[in-house]
Amino acid sequence: MERQFLTASLFFVFALSSCQSNQSVTKIFDDPCSSRSSDKVCVVEVIPQIEKPEPIIENVWDYIIVNNYYDNSITVDEKTRNYINNHIKDIDKFNEFLNKSYYFIYYVIQELEAADLPTELALIPFIESNYDPFSISPSGAVGLWQFMPKTGRMFNLEKSWWNEDRHDPYRSTHAAIGYFKYLLERFDDDIYLALAAYNAGPTYLDRQINKNKRRNLDYDFWSLDLNKQVSEYIPKYIAIREIIFNSEKYGVVLPNIPVESVVKKIEIPGQVEILTLSEYLEIPPELIYKLNAGYTKWASAPRDKSVFYVPIEKTYLLDSPDSPFDNVNQINWISHIVEHGDSLWKLANKYDTEVKIIKKINYLESDLLSVNDALLIPLSSSKSNNFIPYEMHIVSEGDTLWSISNKYNIDLKDIIRMNSLDRNSVLKLGQQLTIGNKNIHRNMESKKRTILYSVKQGDNLYKISDIFDVSVESIKQINEFKSSDLMPGQIIKIAIRAF
Repeated sequence: MERQFLTASLFFVFALSSCQSNQSVTKIFDDPCSSRSSDKVCVVEVIPQIEKPEPIIENVWDYIIVNNYYDNSITVDEKTRNYINNHIKDIDKFNEFLNKSYYFIYYVIQELEAADLPTELALIPFIESNYDPFSISPSGAVGLWQFMPKTGRMFNLEKSWWNEDRHDPYRSTHAAIGYFKYLLERFDDDIYLALAAYNAGPTYLDRQINKNKRRNLDYDFWSLDLNKQVSEYIPKYIAIREIIFNSEKYGVVLPNIPVESVVKKIEIPGQVEILTLSEYLEIPPELIYKLNAGYTKWASAPRDKSVFYVPIEKTYLLDSPDSPFDNVNQINWISHIVEHGDSLWKLANKYDTEVKIIKKINYLESDLLSVNDALLIPLSSSKSNNFIPYEMHIVSEGDTLWSISNKYNIDLKDIIRMNSLDRNSVLKLGQQLTIGNKNIHRNMESKKRTILYSVKQGDNLYKISDIFDVSVESIKQINEFKSSDLMPGQIIKIAIRAF
């Protein structure tokens, strides 16, 4: 009996400790067990705890919320409320706005997680560029993350005749994450200060913080005396964050963007003409250009291999034995640097092509060539010479829908349709209009779009030309300047590359 009691007692202790350690539910059937009676055997049934299934994450928005580590309780001020109301008054337009991140946002989330940064930072490109890798600001910032040339160089974003890394969605994301890590460390992990510094520059923010410190004032974001652009940057960010994090509260059904890669990185031997790849994969060329916006020419750079990002459902075609990308001789044109003694006739004979093709491709209005100019020389008359996906026109003084349609040789109704306008729409100075024009050859180097720039204190033509990577002469020409004198606040036109 003693042995039996001892065995039962040990079983009880083991069961109880096991229950406590595993947080299991125990059920006691005999009351004497609970009264610790010494002459009765306690029978204990151990019922394992059933773990609740983790919630199913169906889209990137839920993923951002679940994996974010900042406080979700945010005080919405009046300015932020106005931005929220502007978004939710047209839900379809807001969803379209969010959908523009479809091909890139999951990649951004993955990179943020790998760097141990909050997933909510994946919302920043909405503020910066509307997730448009072709985006170019009037100040010369470009890409998803709107890098200026100097900041881009600091984070190893390179520019060559073939590439502009600031437009590259993947390289620029890597650079932006490096920049955010630096800013968060510099501003003591204060996300609002880090974001403000991203928008205005850390030096500017340091000056405003130090100004408040000298006055014994608080120096959080809301206490700083910031210019209008910076002071509205955080409310814009919070507004989007608030709607996404509390979509049910605002009656918003967020668009479904899957929590998985929708594009895949591929490698193809040699140099590849982008339109050829587009045609083989049966992908619209504008999508290929969008996914690979870092390429600034018709083709990848002349290297042993070319890297492209394509929709994942199309990659199987590249494994086909019929794939035309098995050798390294994909390109049917070259780049020629003009030397002394070159002429269009000599080049046409040398490369077995026509003078008119060289002129058309390089937008040459005369037969004169300049030494060291880079010319694209096709080795055959390819149909790729007639493609352009779209161009962005920025409304300048005197522009009308009619004059724009004539300029680009496009039907007025097409401009109206592509930009959701009507015939009586009043154009605003600086307004961006999408122009689809299939009658212009796609030469990315020479394809231009006009932006408006407000001259700042200390600006001169040389400084502005350096910012936008254009010639001083081109600025003078488009503005019909008779002198080089500029005045602060003066609005000038600048013809920049569209990509």
